[in-house]
Amino acid sequence: MHNSHTDTAAAASAVEAALLARYSARAFTHQEPDPELLRRLLVQAGRAASGGNLQPWQVLALRGAALAELIATARQGPADEDERQLSYPPSLWEPYRSRRYKNGEDLYASLGIGRDDKPARLAQLARNFEFFGAPVGILVCIDQRMGHAQWIDLGIYLQSLMLQASAHGLATCAQGFWRRYQGALKPLLGLPEHYMIAFGIALGYADDSAPINQWRADRADPQQWLQMRGF
Repeated sequence: MHNSHTDTAAAASAVEAALLARYSARAFTHQEPDPELLRRLLVQAGRAASGGNLQPWQVLALRGAALAELIATARQGPADEDERQLSYPPSLWEPYRSRRYKNGEDLYASLGIGRDDKPARLAQLARNFEFFGAPVGILVCIDQRMGHAQWIDLGIYLQSLMLQASAHGLATCAQGFWRRYQGALKPLLGLPEHYMIAFGIALGYADDSAPINQWRADRADPQQWLQMRGF
């Protein structure tokens, strides 16, 4: 006899497992995801909620020669100097400043890179250019005329994709890094002038032997950000 309650509980458990398993992987194997699976994940992520059903995302998935060309073009630069492309406000305030600082220190510590080892830190930062060795690089773009609400929609698409990938044993890393290379990459990608790269996503199978993939960023105590009233 079919039990809808059991099915619902199993589905909820699977979603929770994917959420808890997801992390930002920064080392990948050479194994490529099945193209049909990847397409399915990208398309199904498009079921993400968006205000007014605008669906403001434009998504480019690259691998092989196309990915190599993108990486080579970005490396030649130059990086954009527009502060609007920065991942964080220029003068970050507390508690966000301390969270960001600790996250960086913990990440480099997982690699055995000291605070004063600037060459090693820059080398790790440059791994962004390679999508951290992932066989698939994804760029999510948006019309620059869109507002803050549509950027929220992009975040919902991103999380939908990352959770689906996690459920299928794939790893991801979202990268704001790619916003700094609009000028170099837009001609290559054929993006209209009014479009911009919002972020990149490295996607593939995690290299579980890599020390950096053993590290997990911590989370703030919910008391710092959660209020429940009337419960």
